This record gives sequence, structure tokens and C-alpha cells, in this order.
Amino acid sequence: MKTESDIPDTSESSEQEELYEHYRITVEKGKTPLRIDKYLMSRIENSSRNRLQNACDADCILVNGKPVRSSYKVKPSDEIVIVLPEPVREFEVIPQNIPIDIIFEDEDIIIVNKPPGLVVHPAYGHYSGTLVNALAYHFQNLPQNPTMMHRPGLVHRIDKNTSGLLVIAKTELAMNALAKEFFERTIHRNYLALVWGDFKTESGTVTGNIGRNLKDRKVMDVFPDGDYGKHAVTHYEVVERFGYVTLIKCKLETGRTHQIRVHMKHIGHPIFNDNEYGGDKILKGTTFTKYKQFVENCFEMIPRQALHAATIGFIHPRSRKEIFFESKLAPDFEAVLTKWRKYSTERNKE
Repeated sequence: MKTESDIPDTSESSEQEELYEHYRITVEKGKTPLRIDKYLMSRIENSSRNRLQNACDADCILVNGKPVRSSYKVKPSDEIVIVLPEPVREFEVIPQNIPIDIIFEDEDIIIVNKPPGLVVHPAYGHYSGTLVNALAYHFQNLPQNPTMMHRPGLVHRIDKNTSGLLVIAKTELAMNALAKEFFERTIHRNYLALVWGDFKTESGTVTGNIGRNLKDRKVMDVFPDGDYGKHAVTHYEVVERFGYVTLIKCKLETGRTHQIRVHMKHIGHPIFNDNEYGGDKILKGTTFTKYKQFVENCFEMIPRQALHAATIGFIHPRSRKEIFFESKLAPDFEAVLTKWRKYSTERNKE
């Protein structure tokens, strides 16, 4: 929703309307003070310290809305925006020989099982090494979706650190038909998520508008009342209980950015090790050092949010028959479940 959306906000700067925003970076928590020119060199491809210093001198680097000098030392949660006189350039998709885990392919569609850590499409800071770069290499002339330009074949996306199924269109027929199904919400998608806490009931529904957080545009938030955000509905049911955490299945009725992650946080059950929505802290359990070490070991085992796009079903664009696909959990997700099962079993014996 950098987000099921990997695309940062690209609106023009409100303070300097003649400039265009090219990058937006939020300094990570726990970052020690570091000169901004040195910090940005490690975050922006093909940048040099001299170019960054010149950008500072031209008031093109803003921190929390104000221009800074190159000697400014970044602090955790600083929001850095780089603005330039020219519009943001369109992405050139560079074909790259990156392996793709294809679980189904015919003349119209490809079903890919995306591993965690793979960015779906090029964006600022990720010009290469994405699934789209891989698709451009393996398949020629994939169609363009007008609403997702420069991302050939894509009709939807999942977050960089979410694993699981994606459907890609190979023809204009498939692109148009699948885009229509997503718009009409007839696509059936189920996710598996390991979340903090136990549930009083076996199933439930979360409803609440989702929009960008008013203070931090990198993340999303739920707005239960009012007109802000977009309507979002997530259905969930318990699959397996481990006491302090629970494995659930989520069915999307809508497809908003970070929908499951923000909805689960909203009801007090953040996804395990989701660093953007509070799941990377020990939220449930005992105060024993042994337990804390156990959870830390789990975090190391799955260094991402424990979320997997497990199934997808839709009407095939050519045959008009309903088809359905499912994928196994990624190895890191499966390993952390095994670890929690063992812990829960031993705890129940005490």
C-alpha cells in the first residue's frame, strides 16, 4: 500500500509553486545525526556530494518544509523533500534478467509469485531491480494501463515487503478486462497475516475510510467519520491462534493502499514486524527476558511485515471462465509460524 504503494507523493511544493517535487524521504527512527549531503548520497542513486551541496545552496532541499544548508544534520522523522525546476522525468523501464516465479501463463495473463523484498515497479529510489524491469526482459510488448503508466502489464500491485500473487496482463484484451474487474471489485483476493493479539470472535469486518496520514504522508490512516480518504472494507477470520499473536485470513472488498496493514492497526492488531504501523514492537506477552529474546529472534527471522497474498480468483479475459490460484507462504513466513506454534505448544503445557 513505501506503500501497498511504493510511489511517494509527487505533488508540487506548496511553498515554491514553480518547483516540482522529485524526492520525498522520511529519516528512519534511531538515525544518528548526519550531515544531510552525506545522508542523501546513500539514499539517491547517481548523486554526488557536490550536486547535493549545490541543491542546498539553491534552496532546493527542504526539511520539514524549510530550506536547509548542506551542513544541516538530519534527525529521526525529518521529512526531506528535494524540488527542482523541471518536471519529474518519466521512468524508462530498463529490461533486466531477473528470475520470475511464474505459477501460470497463457497467451493473455501471467500469474507471478512475488518474493518479499522485490519492488513491483520503478519509483524514486528504485529505478531498477523491480518486477517490471524483469517483465520487460522476459516478455516483449506488454500493454500499458493508462492509470499505471510505465508499469507494463500491471493492473494491481502489492508492497515491496509483502509476498504473494500478482496477475499481469500480456494483451490489451487482458489489460482492459482485468482493470474492469478490479474497478467493479469482482476480483477475489485473500491474504494471510500474522497479527499481534488474540481475537474474541472468529471473524469480523473492518470498515473505515483510508487516506494519507495528515502528519506523515508516507503512511496511511483510517478516518471513520467525514469525507477524507477512500471507502475501504476488510473482512477477516481467525486461522490459527498462538496466544500473543494470531494468524488470520483477510479478504479485501476494496483495494486501498496499505489497506490490511492500516485496518489491522486501527483495530489494535498490527501486523507482526510491520515497522510502519507499529508491529515491530513487542505489543503482547510477558515481561520475561526469555520471551523478549524469543520475539526478537522472530523479528530477525522475518524482517518485514508478516503479510502474504495467498489467493486470487477472477474471470479469465478470453475464456470468460472463473479461474483461481494460490501460493504457499514465503519461507520466512512459514519459519516464523513454525516457531510460534512450538512456543505456543510449550506454553500451554506449563
